[in-house]
Amino acid sequence: MSQKNKFTTKTIVFSGIAIALAIFIATFIKLPSLPFGGSITLLSMLIVCLVGYWYGPVVGLTAALAYGILQFITGPYVVHPLQVVLDFPLAFGALGLSGFFHKAKHGLIKGYLVAVIGRFVVHCISGAIFYTEYVGDFGGNLAALWAGIAYNMTYIVPEAIITLLLIALPPVANALAKIKAYATDTNA
Repeated sequence: MSQKNKFTTKTIVFSGIAIALAIFIATFIKLPSLPFGGSITLLSMLIVCLVGYWYGPVVGLTAALAYGILQFITGPYVVHPLQVVLDFPLAFGALGLSGFFHKAKHGLIKGYLVAVIGRFVVHCISGAIFYTEYVGDFGGNLAALWAGIAYNMTYIVPEAIITLLLIALPPVANALAKIKAYATDTNA
């Protein structure tokens, strides 16, 4: 892909389809919500990460940021003003970190792991800001931090494990490699 114009028609179309599919999955194909919020979706984070895996960090981060904004528009849940920025564009935008591994051996797995960890960290920062605002002492703040970490782990870790197991299967890995080849072929 040309370094001058990373946003070709094909790149935008593939990115848009991936974002739309991820929004659909995150909205309609998920395990029942957990008692305190959060839900395990069927590969929605992977689909956003694929854009970065296909096209690199600039397109990946842009698509993931757009996905985060659409997540806010389609299902906002806000309890603190900073949460709007942290839990939506930044946390979901972290999924675009996968793009930094688009040329690496096992780049999808590495990129997916870094992207999911990035999303997890941003959600935990958001939780820390929200929960520690209501607790006055060090012990309470420490408990609030651990509660936020535990909460985010309840839905991010299971989805990450399911996804990693799936993309490690040779037929799935081969199919994803063929999709990447088609998505990045400038002659198709």
